[in-house]
Amino acid sequence: MAGGIDIKGAKKRLAERKRDLEEIAVSSRESRKPVELDQSRVGRLSRMDALQDQAMALETERRREIELRRIDAALNRVEAGDYGYCLTCGEEIEPKRLEFDPATPVCIDCAH
Repeated sequence: MAGGIDIKGAKKRLAERKRDLEEIAVSSRESRKPVELDQSRVGRLSRMDALQDQAMALETERRREIELRRIDAALNRVEAGDYGYCLTCGEEIEPKRLEFDPATPVCIDCAH
């Protein structure tokens, strides 16, 4: 524990969150498939709804990918011994901030 930061606990929470996100990505794959545009099988409004649903699913997946990259970066910092220190100023990140978001790379001052 460096400066009050529970690194082992943070690593466990990061790994659990990563696993959860990966499971969600697998289970939501169907909703990101291309929408069929065959007018004889599906009405125009149904297609519009399907296109909107697909767009929302793609945006959700994009955000999930960003979070996965943040988690991977945090896990890399844990392995390198740099976890808990701001990437911008090098100061220690408040433990409560890391409790709230263990993947955060910057202190509250640098986040503004």
